Amino acid sequence: MGRIAGRFARVEPRRRAARLVLGLLSDLPRKNCWTIAEWAGEATPDGMQHLLGRAKWDADQVRDDVRGYTVKHLHDDQAVLVVDETGDVKKGTGTVGVQPQYTGTAGRIENAQVAVYLVYAGHRGHAAVDQELYIPRSWTSDPDRCRAAGLGEETSVATKPELAARMVARYLDAGHRAAWTAGDEVYGGNPKLRGVLERRSIGYVLAVACAHEVTTSAGRFRGDTLAKKVPRRAWQKLSAGAGAKGHRFYDWAVIDLADPAPGTHQLLIRRNRSTGELAYHRCYSPTPAPLAELVRVAGSRWRVEEFFQAGKGLTALDEHQVRRYASWSRWVTLAMLAHAFLAVVRADEHARHPASDARIPLTCNEIQHLFIALVVRPAVDAVHRLRWSHWRRRHQARSQTSHYRRQAAQA
Repeated sequence: MGRIAGRFARVEPRRRAARLVLGLLSDLPRKNCWTIAEWAGEATPDGMQHLLGRAKWDADQVRDDVRGYTVKHLHDDQAVLVVDETGDVKKGTGTVGVQPQYTGTAGRIENAQVAVYLVYAGHRGHAAVDQELYIPRSWTSDPDRCRAAGLGEETSVATKPELAARMVARYLDAGHRAAWTAGDEVYGGNPKLRGVLERRSIGYVLAVACAHEVTTSAGRFRGDTLAKKVPRRAWQKLSAGAGAKGHRFYDWAVIDLADPAPGTHQLLIRRNRSTGELAYHRCYSPTPAPLAELVRVAGSRWRVEEFFQAGKGLTALDEHQVRRYASWSRWVTLAMLAHAFLAVVRADEHARHPASDARIPLTCNEIQHLFIALVVRPAVDAVHRLRWSHWRRRHQARSQTSHYRRQAAQA
């Protein structure tokens, strides 16, 4: 918390931000301003809501601090920047950026808010270093709606690949370095994003569709057409990384592409050893890279899914009950900080105490459990709990009366 202390002009929001981060790390079944304020010993949630909505501090500056903290402690010369989006299912139409759209979280079209994240993945661990909220056209075409949600007048539609390019540029402009970028088909199929990465001399392994066309010395072909031409001896069995049940082995083949731009351009093909299902990746590297390195980068893409799982499960990345953009940005930035803390402690513990045959190394879940149980002392006295019970029921009674009055007026 000392890294971000200078971002707060007053001591009250600085201390409350620390309590909020501790609340995000807690074992509360639900985490919002109400539950965290009660857990932290505050009399009402007003202070937490003020911190997210009206207090004077810049979430972008704290995000930069989170990025510096993560890169410093998880530093890896061969780190991969993994980009992906995630959706948070919401009710109503007032939450910033919400609209009916497909989200992988639900696996279907839902009323949801979608954000794109940039995850720093190295051999010591991984954590998110940046985020951008996707604002659909249904919002940018309605200035009054944008204004009500705290979006600036200059807000315009930006695609998810454009948001990814913006985050990568911010990362590099801050003086940090990364050898590679990875992402799924949403990003691999976008030539503008690939061009930005090539101009910045950042290698990439980006997934593309089977219908994606590439140019070889023999002409222009679809990816699935080229896969049929790969001879049996060209396939190599390699691991894309260790998973929960062991190494993820696939068959891999790589085809050189004819591209006039500098660097090495290739098409990487992955074949599932059980089902024969194929996946395709567009690859670029400033200098020639071996197949094993391309496979390592492709396998790093799963790190972002691990971040989403841990960020939502451990630090409440998706449990924000806020509507305006500034409040959303502040909540997810502090949730990223809480997750980065767990990732850094995990990396340091693994370095100090390597795995033994008797037990696995400490996980982020176990670190969170031990930290809250042994270090943090939340308020648990009966008087405090009863006072909160009275406050909640009074607040709910006022809300109920307000709803009934509004309903009667409409009738």
